[in-house]
Amino acid sequence: MDSSMVGTDLRSASVAPSEPDTAVRTTLRIATAGSVDDGKSTLIGRLLHDTKTVFEDQLKAVEKASRRYGDGETNLALLTDGLRAEREQGITIDVAHRYFTTPLRSFIVADTPGHAQYTRNMVTGASTSDIAIVLVDARHGVVDQTRRHSLIATMLGVEAIVVAVNKMDLVGWDQAEYERISKEVHAFVDGLPHPVPVFSIPMSALLGDNVVATSTNTPWYDGPPLLTFLEQFDASVESLPGARVHVQRVIRPQGGDHADFRGYAGVVAAGTLTIGEPITVLPSGRTTKVSGLHRWGQPVADAGAGHAVVVELADDVDVARGDVLVAGDATHPPEVAEDIVIDVCWMIDQPLLVGTRHWFKHGTRTGHATVTAIEHRYDLVSLEHEPTDELVLNDIGRVHLRLSEPIVADLYRHHAEGGRLILIDAASNTTAGAAMIAAISAWSPEI
Repeated sequence: MDSSMVGTDLRSASVAPSEPDTAVRTTLRIATAGSVDDGKSTLIGRLLHDTKTVFEDQLKAVEKASRRYGDGETNLALLTDGLRAEREQGITIDVAHRYFTTPLRSFIVADTPGHAQYTRNMVTGASTSDIAIVLVDARHGVVDQTRRHSLIATMLGVEAIVVAVNKMDLVGWDQAEYERISKEVHAFVDGLPHPVPVFSIPMSALLGDNVVATSTNTPWYDGPPLLTFLEQFDASVESLPGARVHVQRVIRPQGGDHADFRGYAGVVAAGTLTIGEPITVLPSGRTTKVSGLHRWGQPVADAGAGHAVVVELADDVDVARGDVLVAGDATHPPEVAEDIVIDVCWMIDQPLLVGTRHWFKHGTRTGHATVTAIEHRYDLVSLEHEPTDELVLNDIGRVHLRLSEPIVADLYRHHAEGGRLILIDAASNTTAGAAMIAAISAWSPEI
């Protein structure tokens, strides 16, 4: 593979090294995905072990557990598979987050399950990730779960997919097999509704080849090992919306030295909020300015994305929990909407049907959502849109909702924080569906 291809066509090129960039984010959030027993937990364990971020007592505990559950060799997968059922069955059931650092970057890795019945857990792990590592067993090639997880990862807005063609040692480091798998995943992702750059690495997570250090078993591969790629990957977002604060609580002491104080507590979802900046309160549309900002009880001049903040406004306007304070110029401004179109991953046994009613939660606003139409289910093999009148457990489909309360909605592809919501089963109070807003408009089926 010619490294000079890098930067010209990311989707068709293999992994290519890039020069370190000071604009690269300090922390990279990663989700591992793939089918059962493709080696996701082993890969994370290898990264932790070879970067020397495993404490001695942790390693001894894993060695002891390996003797109990395995064949005596140290099973690095047990560094993430902490549930007893996971260790007994040798599978991942729940999402496990692990943290490690190198001199160049910090990492948060979500080890997600491979079983189809735990797709909802995979959605949880991928929903906040910058990049997805999709593992493929070189012996089995691309399977349905490879496609399912690639589709989910792109729908959830990851910025790139790394195809880790694992267990290459079991196919004799066959270059042709690696290239066949790599091309198949590239072609599949390119055909998705929201394609992203795809990179490929041949490796053996068990033996450590091309994970942290370059392997001598792949002289035909001229890209970097996985860790080097992750350290150099630029996950910077090209364009961000203006500052947004979803109001969680109105702060009004009503007594003492601060009897006249009125502030609005929330977390800055994007951009930077500064004193004196014009503010629009949505959904009411009233405008005012920021007159004060407080963090940890102290006044500050500005607050960035992720900061918990209390906002004071220059005018007495009606602001309540669930409202959104919007500031700054945005290429894609939010819209106030009661009718939305969503892509949803269904997470409970009870099917989603037209006419069913659920609670919804979007930011800090809650209300009822009624299903007005189901457009289709995504076929994970052909990528065709299957007409359907219901979605069942782990289905992914496009659905139309009528909301009882207006929301300040973004399209998910423009701003993930403002473009996602969950549906909650009213009877059990469990999360029924994870949804991404795809459109803000009414839809009529063709007759």
